[in-house]
Amino acid sequence: MLERHIQHVRVERPDPAETAAEARVRLGGKFARTALRRMTHPGLLAGSALDGLALQADDAVVYASMYAETRALEDYLASFPAASPLLFQASIHPSALQQVMIGRQQPIRRFWPMTGPRLVEAALLTALIDPAPRVALVAAEERGTWLLEHRAAGGRPFAFAVLLVSEAAGSSGRISFQPAEDSTDEPVPTLEGFADALAERRPLGWRGAGGAWSVRWS
Repeated sequence: MLERHIQHVRVERPDPAETAAEARVRLGGKFARTALRRMTHPGLLAGSALDGLALQADDAVVYASMYAETRALEDYLASFPAASPLLFQASIHPSALQQVMIGRQQPIRRFWPMTGPRLVEAALLTALIDPAPRVALVAAEERGTWLLEHRAAGGRPFAFAVLLVSEAAGSSGRISFQPAEDSTDEPVPTLEGFADALAERRPLGWRGAGGAWSVRWS
């Protein structure tokens, strides 16, 4: 069985209509003023979710986002034919977490940006098998505009950060995966649904990736 214990949990679930400008006002005190104006909405939310979590150089970080920097991508495409290099830089998938880590001048051992189908399952499996004693699982999404109409963007902004550790002492819960011969794949929680479960300390369980998943709270 693979397992890790939950220490830090922080979830950002702002008003669904919140904009990046509004988030800068609400969360501005958490970031350096010189960096604040360049940060995207997912970057602000991810940084707030990481507030109070001191990462270490030997830690690994798994970053999960289905749609990532939706608004920066929309604005980048709208900037043609005079394409904006700043918007291009902001539009790459792991930009949100990179904004936070660069602002902190924080080195880490390994960084795993992830997207795709069954994203929660893939991100958790990566966190469970990484050899680092401490793995931070971070996720962020923002609401799109015209990409949302094409089902290529999220409908609600949110973020979370979970510190997963090897030792049970001081933990508030546990995430485990028990391999099994039965390869049945049940519906996996969406990233948004997983964020809600973390915020509400709600247990989860499903079968997939060749085994049984469990999220339990102390």
